[in-house]
Amino acid sequence: MTTSTATAGQLSTSAAEIYDAFFVPALFGAWAGPLCDAAGIAKGNRVLDVACGTGATTREAARRAGDAGHVTGIDRNDGMISVARSHGDGITWEEGRAEELPFPPESFDIVLCQFGLMFFDDRVAALGEMRRVLRPGGRIALSVWDRAANSPGYAAMIALIEEMFGADAAGALRAPFVLGDLTAFSEVLEAGGLGGARVTTPTGTARFASIRDWVRTDVRGWTLSEFIDDAGFEALVAAAEQRLSRFVDADGSVRFPAPAHVALWSKGPEPD
Repeated sequence: MTTSTATAGQLSTSAAEIYDAFFVPALFGAWAGPLCDAAGIAKGNRVLDVACGTGATTREAARRAGDAGHVTGIDRNDGMISVARSHGDGITWEEGRAEELPFPPESFDIVLCQFGLMFFDDRVAALGEMRRVLRPGGRIALSVWDRAANSPGYAAMIALIEEMFGADAAGALRAPFVLGDLTAFSEVLEAGGLGGARVTTPTGTARFASIRDWVRTDVRGWTLSEFIDDAGFEALVAAAEQRLSRFVDADGSVRFPAPAHVALWSKGPEPD
């Protein structure tokens, strides 16, 4: 499977910094706790966070594993890892691909993957690698976004971007939702050896300080900069302020539902 830079979610360092400053508080940070809850991280656990991005979930896992544990974050995007390392909090950061994890078998008690599975070149191979590095009795917890249609703000933003900038630009923003269909998600889990995983669909909330901040996050903190220049950015802000006002609260902030699927799988003991 081949993917473009845009649909693979690959960011420059400057975009990763915007992602960390805006996307993490708007969306991803709020999901770190629930994913760690699902995984049942305990003091002393060895934890791997695959596709760790700038480390929001990794840092939450480290807080829960404590000084007796050890947490590693790995991401193939050097811009993301550079920003993650800048937080400097005793976590091991690695640059590498989910399909070829550079760790021995049975190295970790818990493997996490928050909103990364959608972007892997080979999802089945990546899940196989997660299983390989997990000890018997360990757990994999991963999340993917529900369908864009169930996140009304993003459904509307995708439609507006497609109208203004075309299908390729809209596709870059649609990419995070490609495993939102539960049947498709379940098929990937099954093919990757995670059959029988327990899947739930909690609803989170996307929050942005304003329409402008929302557009800045999606365009400058994601992969849309290759499609939308400065003039296009301002045009999109103006159009969104007019046409997406239903998502704006009285104080000017933006809020809308953003549900996700969370899968939990436990590795049984090896057969005799």
